[in-house]
Amino acid sequence: MEPIKHECGIAVVRLRKPLEYYQQKYGTWMYGLNKLYLLMEKQHNRGQEGAGVACVKQNMNPGEEFMFRERAEGANAITEVFAQIHSNYEKLTDLQLNDPLFAANTLPFAGNSYIGHLRYSTTGRSGISYVHPFMRRSNWKSKNLAVCGNFNFTNVDEVFEMMYQSGQHPRRYADTFILLEQLGHRLDREVERVYQSINKKNKNGQEINEEIETNIKIENVLRSTVKHWDGGFVICGLTGSGETFVVRDPWGIRPAYYYVDDEIVVVASERPVIQTVMNVESDSVHEVNPGEAIIVKQDASIETSQIVRPKKKQACSFERIYFSRGSDSDIYKERKKLGENLVPAVLKAVDNDIDNTVFSFIPNTAEVAFYGMLEGFEKYLNTLKEQEIIRKGNKISSDELHRILSRRIRFEKVAIKDIKLRTFISESNTRNDLATHVYDVTYGSIVPYKDNLVVIDDSIVRGTTLKQSIIRMLDRLHPKKIVIVSSSPQIRYPDCYGIDMSRMGEFIAFKAAIALLQEKNMQSVIQETYEKAKQQQHLPKEQIVNYVKDIYKPFTDEQISDKIAELLTPSYVTTKISIVYQKTNGLHDACKGYSGDWYFTGNYPTPGGNKLVNNAFINFVEGNDDLRALK
Repeated sequence: MEPIKHECGIAVVRLRKPLEYYQQKYGTWMYGLNKLYLLMEKQHNRGQEGAGVACVKQNMNPGEEFMFRERAEGANAITEVFAQIHSNYEKLTDLQLNDPLFAANTLPFAGNSYIGHLRYSTTGRSGISYVHPFMRRSNWKSKNLAVCGNFNFTNVDEVFEMMYQSGQHPRRYADTFILLEQLGHRLDREVERVYQSINKKNKNGQEINEEIETNIKIENVLRSTVKHWDGGFVICGLTGSGETFVVRDPWGIRPAYYYVDDEIVVVASERPVIQTVMNVESDSVHEVNPGEAIIVKQDASIETSQIVRPKKKQACSFERIYFSRGSDSDIYKERKKLGENLVPAVLKAVDNDIDNTVFSFIPNTAEVAFYGMLEGFEKYLNTLKEQEIIRKGNKISSDELHRILSRRIRFEKVAIKDIKLRTFISESNTRNDLATHVYDVTYGSIVPYKDNLVVIDDSIVRGTTLKQSIIRMLDRLHPKKIVIVSSSPQIRYPDCYGIDMSRMGEFIAFKAAIALLQEKNMQSVIQETYEKAKQQQHLPKEQIVNYVKDIYKPFTDEQISDKIAELLTPSYVTTKISIVYQKTNGLHDACKGYSGDWYFTGNYPTPGGNKLVNNAFINFVEGNDDLRALK
């Protein structure tokens, strides 16, 4: 019910034919540029704080620009970026605009290689200088580099120190800039390797340069760099000499999919985006494997290369629950299954009284899980009907049969989001009162004081919107009981791989556990956990244990859920509130193959995860919740 900023989105387009081919077949040389725009727009959900595009043109003459970039900030950044690109073409005649050779030789962004990025900040840093893609320029065309990515590293400090000890002087302490400098440094070394290996006899400088560009192996650049990274990442890049690459982390934490035919190579963060933009079936879109790179060479040939040995796959389950578009066929089925798996717990919460229970959902992202939950209850109700009919046998009357068959699962649209609350008022009580009116309730949708009201959400992270708005609003309908259902398990631990869930004190599940410890005079658990975390703070990340799990050990999931309900119930609400969470086994049953569940279990896939969760707890105890202090 409160939006979660999450992983960024990436888009890559590499044309495999000259621009005149697309002009003749599709009526425009902008075919690749248009596909990039669609790929980015269809992933608008993945980043609304900024967007950027980079392009490389091949075969440009000395003195002519061959690498272009455009970036913008804000929710309308995609529109602004492409409007700025197209502003270069406003004064062209129709003849010029439809001349692919003129475009290739003259116009900015009339290239064959593109990368695009949609940004969500997870560190609080803002400004155009933090918007991808990032560029590293050189007079040697082959040493030019543009990169963007969906990533977060947990070991920035280690990599920074390694670069410093090697003699480099990174300009900024940020993973994006360190990433660019690392890759750029190794690209320089690769160019020098090729230069040393070629026979320079009877060749001029340009001939030598062309041979360097032809023989560069981007996989060498990636292998010597990626092995140092701990975290989740999908990194995309363009070199000035025409290579395009995408590389994925060895745990498969961050998602990436690609499509290839004889005209184009496309990469994006989500499969259905490629299906829609390229109008292809799902089996034509392939997943980039963990630790693998997709490399398009200067001549448009394609290679897949295992850059780093794959680890146990820990693909992010939150992608399936919440982040990715639900139009993916597999994700749609998984979200329905998440809803269905909640049926037993919800039945318990309403004391099996389904005749006097109304089901609904808030927000719209929970709609698919809602359908799955309804289907689960329909199966349950059909079983009850069958059992009652069999039990009565031949003695059943027509009226009884009609009554049994008429039983239905009741569902309503009990809440409608009406306005987006503006934050021009800072006084907290006034703001909370305004928040109550973000949603309108559908009066008459339940029987007051008789019906239970079950409302499903996809996640409950902080609980702020629940307390300030949703529960207060639903209470106006005067249900007998309100049951808030989360299709994801309790979010107990911070994420360090690209989501804005990093401060321990923000999680309502963590607040509940702390409150229970204090109520039961078990504050010593908090102090002992702090001391154990502090003692290992300076150990190598590979030796660090996630001791924050000790905070939750004394309590069952149900005890924590009950305390969450208590914490989120406003003092003046008299309706009984229950909160039901998905179990982790229900999550894994629904989202098979996506075992990355560190938000819920604290089982981080990389050593750096344990380091950062302990740091997050230390910061909580010490009163320092600055996200940058985690790294």
